[in-house]
Amino acid sequence: MSDLDALKQALAASPENVPLNLLLAKSYVDDFQLDDARDQYETAIALDPRNADAQLGLINVINMLGRTSEAIVRLESLCNDLPDHAEAWLLRAHLSLQDGDAKEARTYYLKSIDLNGNLADAALLARIEQAGGKAPVSSSPQPVASGDGYGEAMLESEFNDALGDIGNHDDGLPFDEVALEFSEKPDVTFKDVGGMDAVKEDIRMKILHPLKNKELFEAYGKKVGGGVLLYGPPGCGKTLISRATAGEMDTKYISVGLHQILDMWIGRSEQRLHDIFEFARKHAPTVLFFDEVDALAADRKDMRTSAGRTLINQFLAEMDGASGNNDGVLVLGATNAPWHLDSAFLRPGRFDRIVFVPPPDQAARSAIVDIMKQGRPAEGVDADALAARTKDFSGADLKSVFDQAVESALAEAMKSGSIVPVDQKKLTKAAKTTKPSTRKWFESAKNYATYANQSGFYDDVLAYLGIKP
Repeated sequence: MSDLDALKQALAASPENVPLNLLLAKSYVDDFQLDDARDQYETAIALDPRNADAQLGLINVINMLGRTSEAIVRLESLCNDLPDHAEAWLLRAHLSLQDGDAKEARTYYLKSIDLNGNLADAALLARIEQAGGKAPVSSSPQPVASGDGYGEAMLESEFNDALGDIGNHDDGLPFDEVALEFSEKPDVTFKDVGGMDAVKEDIRMKILHPLKNKELFEAYGKKVGGGVLLYGPPGCGKTLISRATAGEMDTKYISVGLHQILDMWIGRSEQRLHDIFEFARKHAPTVLFFDEVDALAADRKDMRTSAGRTLINQFLAEMDGASGNNDGVLVLGATNAPWHLDSAFLRPGRFDRIVFVPPPDQAARSAIVDIMKQGRPAEGVDADALAARTKDFSGADLKSVFDQAVESALAEAMKSGSIVPVDQKKLTKAAKTTKPSTRKWFESAKNYATYANQSGFYDDVLAYLGIKP
C-alpha cells in the first residue's frame, strides 16, 4: 500500500482530523495531483478556518495551478490577518519575484527572515538581487493610502505619455501604483498564433468585422466594443489570442491583473477599476484584457464579505457603461473556470459573446511545433509526426516538450563543446514523459456541461467531447 493510500484510509476513519487532511494534501502536491490537493486544503479550512498552514498550502496550490493573481490576492489577505506568519511573507517574496517585482520581493523576504531567521534562503536572495532588487528597503511593507484627485493626472495625459510614465515610482501617479501593462501596438497577430482557425474565425465575426464595418453595424444599432469571454483549459492560448486580436485591430491593448485592482482600503479597489475603464474610454478604440476574470467576477453568492460584492457590482456597472460611454472599448476576459463567474456577467451588454478556446487539434499542434522550432538549432524535426504523438496537448504542454528537449541538447553540448541540435528523437522522448494538462480540466468541465448547461453555455465543450447537448 502506498503512503497516499494509507493516508486516505486513515482520513476515512477520521474525516475531521485536520492534520491528516494537511498530510494528504501535501502528498497530493508531491504527486502533482493539484486539484485533489486543493480539495483537501479547502476541507481543512472548512474544519479550521483559522488554520494558517491550510491557508498557505491552498495559496501555494492555486499558484501552481497557474492562477498567480488569485494567489497573490489571497496571500495579501493572509499577511494582513496574520502579520507574524513568516512563511506567508516568504511565499509572498517568491510570488512577487515571479510577478516581476524584485524590489517588493526583497521587502517581503527581509520581513520573513526578521520574523524567523531560519528561513534565510541565499539562493532566493541571489535571484532577487539578480532581478534588480538590490536597493535597501524597509522590511515592513506599508499600505498606500488613497490621495485626493486619484487618477486625474494620468487620465489627462496622452497615451504615449502614459507609456513613458509607467515604471517611474517617484511621480506618485495612481496608475503607477496599479502597475498596468500597456502595449500601444501588440507585436502579435493571428499569423503568430498556430492553428486555432475556428477560434480566429469566431473572433473575426464577433469583433473584427464589426470594427472594420463600423458604419454598417451602427446602421443596425450595433456598436463597436462590448464584452467577449474566452474560456477553456489552461495553456491553450487565451492570453495570446487576446493580444493577437488587438494586433489584428491595430489598436491599444491594456492587460489588467487582479492584484493590480484589489486594495486593502475600503473603496480603493472600486476606484482603481473605475479609473482603468476611464483610461480605456479616453483612448478608445482599446482592448481591455482581464486575465483570470473569474477571480474578479466571481459568483456573489460565494462572497463572505460585502466588499467583494461591491467590487463585482462596480465591475458590472462599468461594463454596462453606467459610468461612461464604452463605445470602442472591447473588454476581453479569460478564464479557466467559467462556472465560477456570476451569471450577471453573461447577460446581454456584458460578456454576451462567448468563445471556447479548445486544445489545439493535430494541424494546430503541427503549426505550433513549426513556430517553436524557429530560432533554435533544430534538425530533422517532423512537425506532423510530433503533432500526431501529442494528442490533447496544450500549447503550454508543447512548450514544455521543447524546453525538455532543449535542456537535453544543452547538456550534450556542454560535454562536447559544440552545438548539439534539437532533433526528433529528443522531442519524442520529451513528449513521452509529458502528460497533457488539459484532461484534468475536461473532467471538471464535463460535469458542468452535463449537469449545469440549461442555458447552453457549455454546448461547445460537449461538441468537443463528442457528446450531444
